[in-house]
Amino acid sequence: MNNMTNKNDPAFVKLDIFCKGLFIDKSCELEKDARAILRTRGGLGSGLEMILPKGIWANAPLEEHFVKNSPYKLFKENGQYKLYCKDEFLFEVTPPPRPKFYDLETSSGKKMSRIGVMQGTYLGIYANELCNFWDMKPKQNCRFCSIGLNIGKTEEEVKTVQDVVETIKAAMKEEKITFVHFNTGFMYGRGVKSLLPFIKAVKKETGLLVGVQCPPAEDFKIYDELKSLGVDHLSFCIEIFSPNYFKEVCPGKDAKISQQRYLDAIAYTSKLFGKGRVAGEIIAGLEPVKDSIAGIEWFAEHGAVTTLCVFRPCLGTNFANRDPPKVKEVLPAFERLYDAAIENDVLLNMAPNIRTAMVMLPEECKAFSNKNNLGFKLREAKQNLIRIVARAYFAAKLFK
Repeated sequence: MNNMTNKNDPAFVKLDIFCKGLFIDKSCELEKDARAILRTRGGLGSGLEMILPKGIWANAPLEEHFVKNSPYKLFKENGQYKLYCKDEFLFEVTPPPRPKFYDLETSSGKKMSRIGVMQGTYLGIYANELCNFWDMKPKQNCRFCSIGLNIGKTEEEVKTVQDVVETIKAAMKEEKITFVHFNTGFMYGRGVKSLLPFIKAVKKETGLLVGVQCPPAEDFKIYDELKSLGVDHLSFCIEIFSPNYFKEVCPGKDAKISQQRYLDAIAYTSKLFGKGRVAGEIIAGLEPVKDSIAGIEWFAEHGAVTTLCVFRPCLGTNFANRDPPKVKEVLPAFERLYDAAIENDVLLNMAPNIRTAMVMLPEECKAFSNKNNLGFKLREAKQNLIRIVARAYFAAKLFK
């Protein structure tokens, strides 16, 4: 931990809660005041969403085994939710309310909460069949992942284009979303192609920003098609940067895709889409921190952002009995996240109203940076100017 890190800063508290969880006092009325905990095919998602000061969203673990030892406690006092660490009051937080559109039905009779789920300020949609790693015998799913545990319970496995468009429009009306994130699991290279009808319809009928998260396609030329359709962001869940740990944690990806294929896809698409519009996802706490840092630097050197998660031992998964990392173990990776992006001119935080609760955004990790040399400050200033122009562009595009 560098000497500049403030343990009461909302960014640090978010990271620390990822590692320690949150205890809910009986004074809280989350069923009435907060979003329900919907684990719809989110590999590491299972907690309470809340908004911290500075507009920072956090997803706090509640149910996992390690939470019983957490120093963090949430109370409701005089109608306000207050966060404490041990006996010290930190600050007030706001649990976002359950969206009303969750209880609406599509024209086909499906509940909208079973089509898409709010993840922070954007809508996440897993459009197609279950990740095929879960169907293999023996199962080849990533060992931390809970995706295959939720189908049929909280979500529809297959959605129609109309289901998706209707749900997105409802989310636009109520939540004022600007971004829709499509996700697929392993589909033998067919994942990206399977999303094309959804992307075309969403772009035509809503004009929203669209992100796509799929395993690498069989033919990288399909990414040129995505760009021509107006896709705004791509992400690749490589999960682990260390080749040896990748084999252990992600057996299906290792056998059927390969880590190198992920790296090739990130390099190709980042060059195609431009700096800051492609992300590689890594999970901190499942490999030595030096390897996670090496991944952050590799992505930045190739113009890509790092989406850095914290390992969460979700209930029912292969790794359910493991412990999450200690914050001091993974903090060096988060300290590097913002700095590496700025040093390589990887654009951050350009689009409006995109806040995610499950990961530390690189711009949130500015709180951990102690860079103050002139060259670094000039690069930050350049990004700030680009952001002003980008926000004006997006405002004209999205809020006509």
